[in-house]
Amino acid sequence: MNAPALYQELESHLRQGATGRALDIARQIAAAGGTVPWMAIAKTCHERGDRAGEEEALSRRLREQRGDIGAISGLAELKRAQGDRRAAQNFYRLGLNTIAQLANVPPPLRSWAERAQAYIQEGITAYAAHLDDQMKAAGIDVAASSPRIREAFDLLTGRTPLYLQQPSMFFYPGLPHRAWYEREEFDWVPALEARTEAIAAELTALIDTPDDSFAPYVQAPPGRPAPNNPLLDDPSWGAAYLIKSGERQPLADLCPAAIDALSLAPQPVIESRSPMALFSRLKPGTHIKPHHGLLNTRLICHLPLIVPDGCGLRVGPETRAWQEGKLFIFDDSFEHEAWNRGTSDRTVLLFEIWRPEIPEEDRNVLTALFASIDRFEEDA
Repeated sequence: MNAPALYQELESHLRQGATGRALDIARQIAAAGGTVPWMAIAKTCHERGDRAGEEEALSRRLREQRGDIGAISGLAELKRAQGDRRAAQNFYRLGLNTIAQLANVPPPLRSWAERAQAYIQEGITAYAAHLDDQMKAAGIDVAASSPRIREAFDLLTGRTPLYLQQPSMFFYPGLPHRAWYEREEFDWVPALEARTEAIAAELTALIDTPDDSFAPYVQAPPGRPAPNNPLLDDPSWGAAYLIKSGERQPLADLCPAAIDALSLAPQPVIESRSPMALFSRLKPGTHIKPHHGLLNTRLICHLPLIVPDGCGLRVGPETRAWQEGKLFIFDDSFEHEAWNRGTSDRTVLLFEIWRPEIPEEDRNVLTALFASIDRFEEDA
């Protein structure tokens, strides 16, 4: 039978709802290299209750066109109706990822995406409950297990998303997967925190002067492309540097308590880079979008000095609220964001320290390496 005749016969069988015969003809056309209207066949199979035929037609369409959202959504709904939760979730996720790449999402797809997200969340909840029951039946209380087991369990069940160190400039391998460090882990922290009141007084004196000591934190380096950051040249995120790129700034002379406190911390000393220390100010309504730091060889420290209600910092999956006088210590190579939803400024003393797991020998090598990187253009 020639190709036109095959197409005519296919159309005839589809009109009659003869899905089995229509699929036979469609396979012949496909084997001969012809174009098959798989979605029309899938629609007819769905209307006739031919679930096997519907799945074949949708699957064949998806093999031909990997991003066909109609085929993806059809398979998601079919697997859901069949009670195959895992397969349905996989197709729903594929559909959501496909929709996320579209420039414009029509309303029907937005509604489908909401349905998909709700189903995926239901599956996550059911899966977690199943595993909880299974572990309890085995005599294991996950909530009482080690922190690593609890985190692994939450990652497995989808209760916690996975965040990894993703520094934008330099990666030092083999470090523990930790976004947050606790104040109690560092013996120098109590003495530094004890100086909070004096440092806050110095900050208040700066604020009360006629000249604003704060400049926009995000600025374009001279002669370089401007960073793609919505806070570029925006004073909503302000910085008043005490030490910048390893160089003491004039403001340091007005803040002896802050400089004295900083001397207690194990700050890197790297030519043209470190140490660095500044008062970081967020004005009300400011949101620092999710981003990653340059290195995973350091930890960022915040000594909160002025903290209104409505402020927060998320690092990886965990969000914390600043408390005045209590140090925050985190690895900024993890995705992080910060916001001030309060009604007044939030200001912290920000500085960096070495990651404590890096041995002294490697710190010396890294110090020389980072200095060499910065000297590359000078020597070229």
